[in-house]
Amino acid sequence: MKRLRYQVAVSLDGFLAGPNGEYDWIVGDSSIDFGALFKEFDTAVMGRKTYEVMTAQGGDGMLTGLDVVVFSKSLPTRTAKGIRITNEEASGVVTALKKQPGKDIWLFGGGELFRSLLDAGLVDTVELALMPVMIGSGIPLLPPGTLTKLELVDQKVLPASGIVFVSYRVRRRGARGARIRYIKPRRREARGNRADGTRATARKKSGATR
Repeated sequence: MKRLRYQVAVSLDGFLAGPNGEYDWIVGDSSIDFGALFKEFDTAVMGRKTYEVMTAQGGDGMLTGLDVVVFSKSLPTRTAKGIRITNEEASGVVTALKKQPGKDIWLFGGGELFRSLLDAGLVDTVELALMPVMIGSGIPLLPPGTLTKLELVDQKVLPASGIVFVSYRVRRRGARGARIRYIKPRRREARGNRADGTRATARKKSGATR
């Protein structure tokens, strides 16, 4: 079954975006391989507010290579290539999506949608990119709700930018965690890995000639 993964950037004081949906405070880091990240998913789900923030920035709400589903009670429903806006209950749609073959589902932004799907027992992972920034106010990571226990699966620290990535598994039956596989190795580490590989190859060749 597909995993529903909440993968999002968050400020150090717990906000997803500024009061008006601003996200210009998010720190960049060249070691993040966004191409590799996107390849882990084939579907993204989001709420109306996240969709409207994306379109207000000049986009059309679509994400490259993903089928986007937008949940809204106020927007007109429509279906086009790469995007579907629906007024159906999110829990029912996501339950059906999880049963389909394919890659994982990205729960893209939207604290309210996250909370509703978490309380419905549909979220498998909580994956945060913790930014070294405090923005003071804005849209919180998570509205109030029921108690949810998490289990740490993986973590990565990017020293150059100060970003900390953490990946948690929701502690419920059937939930599967996700490793952080979209961080490029640092050049020193890459050289070390190549050197180790060269030495290992040399040892094998040396052993083969004895």
